[in-house]
Amino acid sequence: MGATPAWPPRSAPRLFVQGPLAQNAAVTVDGGQAHYLAKVMRVAPGDAVMLCDDMTGEWASEVVSAGKRDIVLEPRERLREREEVPDFWLCAALLKKPNFDLVLEKATELGVRRIQPLVTRRCVADKLNPERARTIVTEAAEQCARTALPELAPATKLDALLRDWPQDRALYFADEQGGAPAAASFASHPGPAALLVGPEGGFDDGEREAIRAHPQAHPITLGPRILRGETASIAACALWMAVAGDWSSNGN
Repeated sequence: MGATPAWPPRSAPRLFVQGPLAQNAAVTVDGGQAHYLAKVMRVAPGDAVMLCDDMTGEWASEVVSAGKRDIVLEPRERLREREEVPDFWLCAALLKKPNFDLVLEKATELGVRRIQPLVTRRCVADKLNPERARTIVTEAAEQCARTALPELAPATKLDALLRDWPQDRALYFADEQGGAPAAASFASHPGPAALLVGPEGGFDDGEREAIRAHPQAHPITLGPRILRGETASIAACALWMAVAGDWSSNGN
């Protein structure tokens, strides 16, 4: 007689839902989430779905009923508490829609705690659809098994960001005109941190001067090549996670 398959299976789909979740307390999903479970994943009563609520953690849940318009699930066992992600923010200037979508997705996967979209003088876009952006980061969190969604802040102008910047948070400024090597700078300033990345055309001279004059700013270089905005955001976030975040043995 064969061994009983592990429950929940590693292939179980994963969804963020409204919480708080509790053991055996029924949860009903409808709309796009129900369509995904029923039509794409083809779940049936008895199947497992991993549910997260950005509050209580990750729950192995069982499909109780699967109708045409909604699906009812019951959390059976909490597998993980809500994770404590590193205290790292990404302050990224708005880019063309597909490029900024990539920034949202990869920043979520890399473990960024807060994403702050910025409007600068050379931005080709000056608006962000918050509902669409939230969908992107939620789907990315589901894919990479995060139990904590990143905070998605409203788009703001650079001058407002600098004016209201917290005194206890280092602000790393990716400056194509040069700065300290990024890895060394990340290692030398432990504690809450953020990364500031400009738009396709970079910051203008006035913006660069204002950033460099800020007491919390640390200009950094990401190497000898000029990187696109989305590449700079992704590369620098990955480097910070490796040097000072939860990729390192002493991550905060």
